[in-house]
Amino acid sequence: MSYRSTWWRPWHDIDLTLLGAVLTLTTIGVTAIRSAGLAQNTWDWWQQTLIALLGLGVALLLARLPYQWLRRWHWGVYGFANALLVAVMFVGTSALGAERWINIGGFHLQPSEFAKVAVVVTLAAVLEQSRAPALWTIGQAALVVALPWVLVFVQPNLGTALIFVAITLGMLYWANIPLAWIVLLLSPLVSAIVLSLSLPLWGVWVVVMAAVGWFSLPWPRIGGLVALVVNLVSGQLGRVFWGLLKDYQRERLILFLDPNQDPLGGGYHLIQSRIAIGSGGLWGQGLFQGSQTQLSFIPEQNTDFIFSVIGEELGFIGSMIVLFLFWLICLRLVLIARSARDGFGSLMAIGVLSMLIFQVVINIGMTVGLAPITGIPLPFLSYGRSAMLANFVALGLVESVANHRRKSFY
Repeated sequence: MSYRSTWWRPWHDIDLTLLGAVLTLTTIGVTAIRSAGLAQNTWDWWQQTLIALLGLGVALLLARLPYQWLRRWHWGVYGFANALLVAVMFVGTSALGAERWINIGGFHLQPSEFAKVAVVVTLAAVLEQSRAPALWTIGQAALVVALPWVLVFVQPNLGTALIFVAITLGMLYWANIPLAWIVLLLSPLVSAIVLSLSLPLWGVWVVVMAAVGWFSLPWPRIGGLVALVVNLVSGQLGRVFWGLLKDYQRERLILFLDPNQDPLGGGYHLIQSRIAIGSGGLWGQGLFQGSQTQLSFIPEQNTDFIFSVIGEELGFIGSMIVLFLFWLICLRLVLIARSARDGFGSLMAIGVLSMLIFQVVINIGMTVGLAPITGIPLPFLSYGRSAMLANFVALGLVESVANHRRKSFY
């Protein structure tokens, strides 16, 4: 056996397609960040490159190790992540009206990014133990997510709090929880939103959810009554929670419907983003040549609005390449989940999939006006050292599942 084959053996079964897609996206992201920072002469792209290389090393190390050890230590991982979230409340660094970072030797650590991975690991361990769909399974998942969700929400960081919800719903579905039950879980949020839009439509929604509870829950009468009451109450509570949001959060949730209401304020981001993406045309204005990008018309163009830079400078073709790479990543994650050695590994892969899909849909949606501006970064593309490192940790865990899977796949 040659030295080369011996060296490669610990990683011989990792998903190279998944790894290649991630590295390609990371390269595109670093290039876009470089372009976005030319006008300010920043070195964000260089920091992003270093963190990506560090993350790649961590991912390869995790891929080599059997992921099953996390099953034994998942509560420790969960506790440590929540401890960091609590620490943010006391020693956190404030920015944009929120406390989200801990300054460690000049490195601004964002614990909420790593908490997402910790929740994936813990939920996978908890849901693996459920042998059949049961309401108690949903209750366990809710208890696991409740603490980090609250700690992140009060920072306030609404975007990441929503990611926790997406992770939970995706993993519950993969754990064979009936789809009707998942709809009932989402119904209070929908009820709170629909009531503010149309009272008759809200009434119809409440009745439909009561019917879903009647026909899907173990005790029809009690289930239907509970679904009815929960949706009635949540509609009113939605107005209360609306008042608890910060002013900038309320603006983000409203102005995406009509950014021209405040073209020089809250709607400015979206207006400039649309102009940039639209001006890219088919092939784009050229790398480092985007007018909106180079003149810094797009706020946060290296972070939340990095897709606007790509759309302007690389055009429709470049944007579609990015979307194709995300689709390829999602496909490989599903294949890894299906061929995993056990339920724990399969659920981890789906948790990472849910985390990535939600961020991609919301981030790209907000840049084109299809979703509110929530401050959710675009995975592997947006500038953010904690986010990049956390995403590579998630990649490493999934590659470990692939590296120790029960069978090969294509």
